[in-house]
Amino acid sequence: MSALIDGNRVTGLRTAGTATLAVDLLAPYKPLHVAVIGSGFEARGALDCLRSVRDLASVRVFSPTPASRERFALSFRPDLNITVATSAEAAVRDADVIICAARSRDESPVLRGAWLSAGVTVVSLGSTLPEQREVDEETLARSACIVADMPEEVLHDTGDALAAIRAGIDVAGKTVSLAELAADKVTPRRSADDIVLYKSVGSALQDVVIAEMLLALAKAQGYGSLLHSTIVPVAKSPAVRHTQVTGEVTRGATI
Repeated sequence: MSALIDGNRVTGLRTAGTATLAVDLLAPYKPLHVAVIGSGFEARGALDCLRSVRDLASVRVFSPTPASRERFALSFRPDLNITVATSAEAAVRDADVIICAARSRDESPVLRGAWLSAGVTVVSLGSTLPEQREVDEETLARSACIVADMPEEVLHDTGDALAAIRAGIDVAGKTVSLAELAADKVTPRRSADDIVLYKSVGSALQDVVIAEMLLALAKAQGYGSLLHSTIVPVAKSPAVRHTQVTGEVTRGATI
């Protein structure tokens, strides 16, 4: 073992980083009008990462809890022109980019395809399991291209895709991988009015790569401390014995 690193933080960085890559490749090159649905950890990370690589003309945020959306907006002021919306529909009106990082308590979609403006780029981060919902069937139906970080998992393991497939939408026929998009092997839009969707479920390999990068950065900058500890692994058979492990831990890690 080389290090103990906060897995939740690693996943957040990976989710925000891949979403920002997708937006950078899909959205028009101009100051962007962004809508955010959600005010939690994933929403914050995605917006923070996006503003580091693209100019944002304005941001509107909606969360069902007024205090949460106000707190979210306040945390980005005065650096961003950010306002709160009283509904998801109002938040996404005329947006260039919509970041969805929320699910309703009853798993009904928080984004409706009927609300989408022509040419918008939609990012869906909050539904990764068959029982979870974030965007409705019309959103997938109106999307000219669906970009997925893990296409097979998006098609077979996400509630949004499964519901759209049941509704007769050819989701697989317009789904491409983020890797193909980054390699310039696909043309996601045929016209400026086409709607495109990026759907993320995450990859353990991406998490491992980011953790490796964090460890290298911590070593280079002198962060972290040597940890001498006995870690007792889960015994899967009588032959398994306790193992002494010495490793490094990044400062602030969850152990």
